[in-house]
Amino acid sequence: MKTQVRERVLTELDHVRLATLSSRDPRTRLPRSPGIDSLLGDARVVPPQKVAPDVVTMYSQVLLRIVDDGVVRKLTLCYPQDAEPQFGFVSVLSPIGLSLLGQTVGAIVRWKCPDGSERIAEVEAILFQPEASGDYTT
Repeated sequence: MKTQVRERVLTELDHVRLATLSSRDPRTRLPRSPGIDSLLGDARVVPPQKVAPDVVTMYSQVLLRIVDDGVVRKLTLCYPQDAEPQFGFVSVLSPIGLSLLGQTVGAIVRWKCPDGSERIAEVEAILFQPEASGDYTT
């Protein structure tokens, strides 16, 4: 399966909050996620009112279709303090969370699992995006 390179989009608020998480005092910050710096540096940053409704933003609820087995999973992308993976709330700093942020419906995302294997999924749908519902502060 060929992965199409797509521009990733972050809202200004998501960008600022992630940059803050990334730059906290080393003694208190959360473990660094590989790729966070490149995401923050490479993504197109837009005002929350201008983000397209098909972009995965913080607290978006998405449907992912896992490529190798066809299983569909519903996930909500959240900040680390709200993560509850057993209930589908995945941290943006996790490998899957980092792979999702800023992607659009139809994007193919890849991430490494704790056991070292790679997973591949398609962003099938966004069921909820705060900005699309008029919430620009979440």
